[in-house]
Amino acid sequence: MSTGGNETSHRRNGSSAEPLLSGADGCGHAGEQNPSACPAALESDRARVDLTLPSGDEGDPSVHEHQSVERLPLLPEAEHRFVVEELDATDRPCPAGPCVHELFHAQAARTPDAVALVWQGERMTYAELERRANRIAHALRRRGAGPEVRVGICLPRTLDLVPAMLGVLGAGAAYVPLDPAYPRERLDYMLEDAAVSLVITESSLADRLPEGAATLLLDRERDALASEPDTAFASGVVPENLSHVIFTSGSTGRPKGVMIRHSSVVVLLHWLRETITDAERASVLFSTSINFDVSVAEIFGTLSWGGKLVLVENALELATLDEPVVHVSMVPSAAAELLLSGGIPASVRTMNLGGEALPNALAQGLYALPTVEKVGNLYGPTEDTTYSTYSLVERGAERVLVGSPVANTQAYVLDAHLQPVPVGAEGELYLAGDGLSRGYANHPGMTAERYLPCPFGAPGGRMYRVMDRARLRPGGELEYLGRTDYQVKIRGFRIELGEIEARLGEHPEVRAAVVLAREDVPGDTRLVAYVAGDETVSVDGLRAHLAERLPAYMVPAAYVRLDALPLTPNGKVDRKALPAPEGEAFGIRAYEAPVGPVEEAVAAIWAEVVGAERVGRGDDFFELGGHSLLAVRVVSRLRQALGVETSARDFFDRPVLADFAAGLRTAARADA
Repeated sequence: MSTGGNETSHRRNGSSAEPLLSGADGCGHAGEQNPSACPAALESDRARVDLTLPSGDEGDPSVHEHQSVERLPLLPEAEHRFVVEELDATDRPCPAGPCVHELFHAQAARTPDAVALVWQGERMTYAELERRANRIAHALRRRGAGPEVRVGICLPRTLDLVPAMLGVLGAGAAYVPLDPAYPRERLDYMLEDAAVSLVITESSLADRLPEGAATLLLDRERDALASEPDTAFASGVVPENLSHVIFTSGSTGRPKGVMIRHSSVVVLLHWLRETITDAERASVLFSTSINFDVSVAEIFGTLSWGGKLVLVENALELATLDEPVVHVSMVPSAAAELLLSGGIPASVRTMNLGGEALPNALAQGLYALPTVEKVGNLYGPTEDTTYSTYSLVERGAERVLVGSPVANTQAYVLDAHLQPVPVGAEGELYLAGDGLSRGYANHPGMTAERYLPCPFGAPGGRMYRVMDRARLRPGGELEYLGRTDYQVKIRGFRIELGEIEARLGEHPEVRAAVVLAREDVPGDTRLVAYVAGDETVSVDGLRAHLAERLPAYMVPAAYVRLDALPLTPNGKVDRKALPAPEGEAFGIRAYEAPVGPVEEAVAAIWAEVVGAERVGRGDDFFELGGHSLLAVRVVSRLRQALGVETSARDFFDRPVLADFAAGLRTAARADA
C-alpha cells in the first residue's frame, strides 16, 4: 500500500480511457460538457447549501423532521452524484467462474514449455510447475484439505514455495503464509487464530511449529509426493471460497488474519492483465514475502497470463541478479537505495512502487535512468486485496498521484456520519467493491467495526474503513492527508504501534509504554520505544523480550527509559514531549576497538551510516539501528572503499562487526 507523495492525489476514471474531466476549465465528462459536475458549478451549489435542502424527496422537510441537523445530506443532488457515482464508475466486466489456480492451469495448457519460475539459475516450466502443484494437491486432499480448510505454508524462498501455494489452492483449500523467521510464539498464535489444520514445511523448520502440529514435510516426503497423480481434479471450490488468509499487525496487541476470496483475487488479476504488458510480464521480480499482499499480484498476476517469475530473497538482490528482469515491484525506500547505489539493472523497464509514500523526486530520479520507461504508484490495504488505486507517474510531473481505483473498486470520502463531504473538505476514506475481503478470521467483532454497510450502490454492499484522512480536490482527485490512528508504514511494513506497546506492557519491569516512528535523520524512520519502568530494565532485556514475540521489523531500534511518561493537561500521553533517543537508547556494549585495517574501515562506514559516534568490533549492526536498506548503503560504501563485494544477506548472517569483517577477509582471499 502506498500513501502517495507530498501532494498525493487520486483521479478516478470510468470505463472510458479518456480523462474524467476535460475542457479548458476542467469541466465535462468523457469529453462532453457537464455543467452540473463542473467545479465552478459545484462551488456555486455549495454556497447555497445552507439555504436550500437537496431537490427531490430529500427536499421535503417532513422527510428530515426526525433527523439531527448533522445527519442531513450535506450536498446538493448534482454534487452528491458527482462524488458518489461519477467518480466511482469503475465497473468492468469480469468472467465469472474461474478460481485463481484455474487461471494458472489454463495458462499452463496454453504454454506448457514456457519458463514459469527461475531461482538461482534453476528453471521450471509451466508444465513442471503444474505437475508438482497437482501432486501436492492430491497429497493434501488425502489429508482432509478442501474448501474453507486453511493450510499453512512455512517454507524458505526456494523452488518449493510456488508449487506449494498452487497445491493448496488446487486442493480447494486456502493458504496461510507463516514466515519461518517469525518468533515461535507468533507462529503458534497465527496457527490457532486462523484454525490452520495442516502446515506444509520442511524438516529443518518443523521445530518452529507447535509440538504435534500436522505437517507435510516436502523434503522427507519427496519420494511419496512423486508417486501422487500429477493431474488436476475438481476440488469443489467456488469463487466465494477463501483463497488465502494474510496476517497484518493488530492494534489490540495481536496480529489479525485477513480472509481473501478467490473472486476478489480474480478481479485483481484481470486488472493486472490490462495494466501490465506481455513484454513487461516476460520477466518479473518475485521479491515480496508471501506474508504480504503484494506477493499475490507478483505471483498470480504473472503466472495467470504467461509471464516468468524470478525468485529472490528480497528486492535488494536486484543489484546482483544475473537473470535479466523487466518488471519490478517494491517499496519506494528500497528503490531509493538501489537508485543511490547504482543497483537498478539496465534490463528494468517498469517499476511499480507501493507500501509507503512515493516522493516525486524519486519517481523522476528513476525516469532519469535511460532504460526505465514506466513508474507506477499503487495504494491499497490488504483488506481490499492488495491494490485499490493506481497511477502511472508522468515523466517530468510536478507531483505524484495516488491514482484511479482499479477495476470494480469504489472510494468514498465521508464525514463522521458516513455522509459524502464536499469537494475540498477533509473526511475519511472508505473502500468498496469486488476486491473487499470477507473480514478478519475468528474476529467478528473487529470485522463489524471496520467493514460497514455501504450506503451507496446496490443494497447489501459493504465498505471498509481504511482509517486514512483524505479530501477530494476540485478536479476529482483525492489528496491523502494522513492517518486517523497510530498505524505507521516503515520500509513498506504496516505496523500498528499499539501491538508493540501491548507486548512491551507484558514485561514485568514495565509500567507503561509508548512507541513512536521517528525520523530524526532525514530519510531514515525508526521505531523508538519509551518505557516507564524500574531502573533495572535494560535495553537488551526489552529488545530480547520483543524479539521473542514480534517479527524483526516490529522490534524498535531504540529504547528510552523514563521515570514517567509525559502527560498532556487532559491526562493523555504527550507524544510531542518525548525526547529523541541518544546513544544509550540503542544499547551499550563494552567498547572494544576494531583490529586491523579491514575492521577499522568497516567500523568507520557503519558509524557513518547508522549515525553512531563510534562502533566497536563487538557491536551488532541491527542493535545500532541498522536495517536492510542501510545495509545496501554500507555495501556500496565498502565497494568504493575496499573494492570488496558483499550483500545485504551477509549482515543477517554475520551482524557483529568482527564476524562481518572476517567474512570480508575470507571472501577477498578466495577471490585472490
